[in-house]
Formats: sequence, C-alpha cells, structure tokens
Amino acid sequence: MTEESTRPGRPAAPAGPPPSGRVPWKPLLLPSEHGGWGLLAEPALLGLILAPTGSSWALAGCALLAFLARHPLKLAVSDRLRGVHYPRTSQAWIAGGAYALAAGALLALALALSSGPLWAPLLVAGPLAFGQFLYDARLKGRALAPELLGAAALCGIAAAMALGGGRSWLVALCAWLLLTLRSIASVTYVRARLLTERGQGASPLPPLALHAAGLGSAIALAGLTTASWLAALAFVLLTARAVHGLSQGRIGLAPRKLGFAELGYGLVSTALIAAALLPLA
Repeated sequence: MTEESTRPGRPAAPAGPPPSGRVPWKPLLLPSEHGGWGLLAEPALLGLILAPTGSSWALAGCALLAFLARHPLKLAVSDRLRGVHYPRTSQAWIAGGAYALAAGALLALALALSSGPLWAPLLVAGPLAFGQFLYDARLKGRALAPELLGAAALCGIAAAMALGGGRSWLVALCAWLLLTLRSIASVTYVRARLLTERGQGASPLPPLALHAAGLGSAIALAGLTTASWLAALAFVLLTARAVHGLSQGRIGLAPRKLGFAELGYGLVSTALIAAALLPLA
C-alpha cells in the first residue's frame, strides 16, 4: 500500500516547502511513503522468480526508477497546476526528469533483451499508472480509486517480466490476475482495518469479498490448469488474517506495525503464487 492508504478518506495536503532557499535533495529523491515499496517489491519478486532473465532485471530496475520518479514529478506538476513556484519546484523537475530518463534507458534495455512481447502488459499498465498520477498531482492520491489504479498497474510489471522472459501468456495473465486480486484486497483491508482501529467503523464485507474472489480464482486456476494449489493456500492465509484483523478479537496495531505486517504477508503470498505458477507452460 502507499502512504495514502494509512489515512483513508482525508484530503491530501500539499507538501510544505520552505519559503526561500533550496530544499534538501533527499526528500525529493526518496519518497517518505513506506507501503508503496511493498506493492513495488511483490510484482518484481514474482516476475524474477518466474523469469530470472536479463530483461526481467532491467524491467525491475525500470519499475524502481519510475516509482522514484513519481514523487518529485508529483510535486512539480502539482505546483504547476496550482500556479505556484517554490524553490523545490525546479529541483523536483530535475530529480523527476533524471529518474524518468534512467527508467527509459532501462526500459529500452529490457525491450532489447526480451524474448517475448513484454510491451503488451505495459500498454495496459501505463494508462492505469498515469491515472493514479493525475490523482496525485491534484492532491487526491489518498482516495480509494487511485490506490487501486496504482496497485493494478504495478502488478502488470510481473506479467511483462514473465512475457519478456519467454513465459507463456497463460503464466503472465494468471500472475497479473492473482497478484492484482491480492493487492486490491490488501489495500481495502488495510483501509478498513485502520478505520476500525480508530473507532470510525468500516464494513468488513468489501475486503472479505475481494479475498474470497482471490481464493476462488486461485482454486479455479488450480482446477483448470497444471498450476499447484499453493496460490489458494496464499489466499487462505490472507483471508484468515483479514477475518481476524477486522474482528472484535483482533490485536490492536499501530499503522507502522500494520504496514510491516502487510509487507510480510505480501512477500509470503507472492512466493506462494510464484510457486503455484511455475508448473504452467
């Protein structure tokens, strides 16, 4: 999850740059959000397990740099849309542009090294990522819609890596579907969990329904193909944690601890999904 998911329903506030002088480069080069790293790591890990090729490594690096570019470019575009210019604005353009150029170079390398049509999933994931970016630039990135757009876009990286590494369309599409269902279920669960922890009340039905959809998809995949049942096991684990986490008997967790717990669940479930898909052609 991104940092936005830790404060659902509240409008985003623009970053507060100093009134004069240059700002430090570190806040521009490294985003302060923590949950987004998990959503980035999961598709990269899945793609590298399914297709550990040079193309996959280059695309993973491209995704990392694109993720890093999002923060300074969001600040720069937001300033432009609001008709303001701070000392940090020019620096944000420089940082974001440098990241974007480096990401483009690695994307070109991934395309050159690929043995399959890795560009195809990117044609779908790109507009989804751009949609999330537009929400961010308009300071609406904490809404549910951009969170889900970003999660689905990032999961497309796994499909692109699989295709670029010579895996079949079946493997790529199943990886994208299962990881997307896992990610959006987790996003909605964390938002509901945080509201529940604050005593604001949140219906457990949407996150539990999404977990059930993921479990049903994993079971269907195992029944219709040669994929193993390990993906279903991943969703059983995730569903159990969602049921307990939204129950009256849950153990209270601070947002940071909840984020670390979700990172652990995400990595374990991603490894299980990868192991389930490896037997596919």
